[in-house]
Amino acid sequence: MIHAGDDARKHIYDSVEEIGQLKTQFEVLRFMRGIAELYDCRTFLVLNLPPATSLNLSSNTIITNWPVDMLATFDREGLMQTGALLRRLRKSTVPFTFDLEQLVAERDSPLSRNVFQSFGVVRGGYFPVHDVMGTRGAVSFAGSGPLFDGQQMMELMYISIHVFQRLAELRNLDSRQTEVLTDRETDCLNWTAAGKTSAEIAGILNLSEHTVNHYLNRAARKLDTVNRTQAVAKALRIGLIK
Repeated sequence: MIHAGDDARKHIYDSVEEIGQLKTQFEVLRFMRGIAELYDCRTFLVLNLPPATSLNLSSNTIITNWPVDMLATFDREGLMQTGALLRRLRKSTVPFTFDLEQLVAERDSPLSRNVFQSFGVVRGGYFPVHDVMGTRGAVSFAGSGPLFDGQQMMELMYISIHVFQRLAELRNLDSRQTEVLTDRETDCLNWTAAGKTSAEIAGILNLSEHTVNHYLNRAARKLDTVNRTQAVAKALRIGLIK
């Protein structure tokens, strides 16, 4: 756990310098795992702030180490619409701590609290951020440790600002370096993202299954990925499909 003082300040300065040198999203993910561990946290989450009409968290998540089952349960149960934490993020740009017991007063969904508690996420902090284009987002650190004090909140807010901006820079860099996809390649990626098989996409687009596979393979090469799953993930991350 990081404490206030000269060592803490040096840690923050070193961390921000390190963030600027991160070259890939995976390196940012690894960096965030280290920060979470230093602050005695189990999970972290970096997301674009979902609009009020959004139905799932996964499509708005940039990076996270949430357990797969936790994220899947959150979306399956429709907790985007009932969770107090996201409502609070939409109404304020001030960082805040949370404790599951305190969320009762904010009319949080009992199911939401149960999901977090079952995965050992009972206290933490949320840090509203935005990038140079004005895109709003948030960074969260959480676990079962004590609530962050004021010094730790300031440190994590400073780190969160730089992490969110670096992720935006990496997405823009990926977008500039990516060869332009054709309309058909984009269509096939969009339908793949929607869970359709090659045969189903062929029927929708009035193409042969072989042609659909050809478009998906070519899109994967252009995106410098090894398969269609990675191609869809990267295309979503850099905004080529939604």
